[in-house]
Amino acid sequence: MSSPTTRVLTVLELLQSHGRLSGAELAGRLGVDGRTLRRYIERLDELGIPVTSSRGRYGHYSLVAGFKLPPMMFTDDEALAISVGLLASRSLGLAEAAPAVESAQAKLERVLPTSLKSRLRALSETVTLDLRASPSPQDNATLVTLTTAAHQHRRVHLRYRSPYSGESGKGFRESERDMDPYGLAWRARHWYVVGWCHLRRDLRSFRLDRIEAVELLSGPGAHFEAPQSFDAMAYLAHSVATLPRAIRVVVLLKTDLKTAREELFEAIGVFQPNPDGDGVLLHSQADDLGWYARQLARLSFAFEVRSPPELRDAVMAHAARLAANAM
Repeated sequence: MSSPTTRVLTVLELLQSHGRLSGAELAGRLGVDGRTLRRYIERLDELGIPVTSSRGRYGHYSLVAGFKLPPMMFTDDEALAISVGLLASRSLGLAEAAPAVESAQAKLERVLPTSLKSRLRALSETVTLDLRASPSPQDNATLVTLTTAAHQHRRVHLRYRSPYSGESGKGFRESERDMDPYGLAWRARHWYVVGWCHLRRDLRSFRLDRIEAVELLSGPGAHFEAPQSFDAMAYLAHSVATLPRAIRVVVLLKTDLKTAREELFEAIGVFQPNPDGDGVLLHSQADDLGWYARQLARLSFAFEVRSPPELRDAVMAHAARLAANAM
């Protein structure tokens, strides 16, 4: 148990779930002595939660009959975590997020003591989280259906809009498919579901804002077994890093793997320890070498462009521009 407050709330939870418990049973479950347990009981009484006790061979503690507890009780750290989570949900592209957050925050404040309530209200009114909000709210129902499917290992049927470019210009093409959702992730301002696509017979990711309809399937064959410890975020990072582009890039980063990943970002490419010595090899693909040169120029450590030679020229050109601008 992490703190006396947590132990006090645990006493309350035990009395709620068991009805009555002896002092020895309560003290044993908490790992404390009888004197400490009595202090926890007194603390509950100070919080307005009446606990009755009976002495003797069959003595016990119990809540007063008919006493109605608030639906939720939180420690300070738990309430803080929930409040910060509510703030973050405003920026995760969920439909009707703002009114839902206000409603949840109001319900949370109703069950908190005055001192903690004022601290959480100060947090909600003064803290801003820059999570790069989605450009348009996304359907909550789609997210709920897919998380349910992933949790229950149930197949879904999707109607999906895929972007394409053709002679007539850019647009979207609709398709339908069954998929086994392994997990969901929020990345680069969008929600994604990752899983096995039965149309392509391969792992695929789908943006939730491009899903026109989703149906949770049932019956024979609708259950699937997901890979153990599947990481949807890692799959998305790798799939973006390995997208086919016009130019293949190899750069030797003269640092360790941890620092390389901290100063760049996973989607820029695949990081591998250098088999020929120190450093990290970054394998990438790019369409714009000027953009890639700017990413390398901001690094705090040295690097060596292995290929293509044109990237080396782009880095030199960018360095010349920086020197000229500094004059």
